[in-house]
Amino acid sequence: MAERRFLFLMGSARPGGNTEALARTAAEHLPEGAEQRWLHLDDLPLPPFRDVRHVDDGVYRAPVGNERVLLEATLDATDLVIASPLYWYSVSASTKLYLDYWSAWMRVPGVDFRRRMAGKTTWAISAVSDDDMAVADPLVGTLRLCAQYFGGRWGGALLGFANRPGEMATDHDALTRAKTFFTARATG
Repeated sequence: MAERRFLFLMGSARPGGNTEALARTAAEHLPEGAEQRWLHLDDLPLPPFRDVRHVDDGVYRAPVGNERVLLEATLDATDLVIASPLYWYSVSASTKLYLDYWSAWMRVPGVDFRRRMAGKTTWAISAVSDDDMAVADPLVGTLRLCAQYFGGRWGGALLGFANRPGEMATDHDALTRAKTFFTARATG
């Protein structure tokens, strides 16, 4: 089996928060030999996304700076773990901005982003501050559909209850599910 490279993209506005705690618990149980890389999206800020498909020549330029770091890390990974707290029933602003950039990367000459995304597995990890985990359906749907759009696999979503800092440590059910999260079979 080919070596797996997990990219953990942390989309929380608070470093070391509940979503990250759940993600780190899950990462302790990655498949043997798997590599892991952790990036905090707030540490790699992106400017507002601009859709230039219909402006001037309509060509997106080769990424530089933080955008290039995120593009290269995304393409290098076999597994993308989007770890975003549930903010207003969806992903965080930094996570959404990162996903918006996928629209540009599909159109950068020579990157071949769409083809290179095919076959990757996307996973979601999120802290939810509602007893009804169904409120996270929009977040899960966004990430599942993004994975499927590129012909990737959907690994699944790991959701845990937490509101106040450190509260994830009390969601024993989520922490138990985290131990087997990455051994689940991904779907198309």
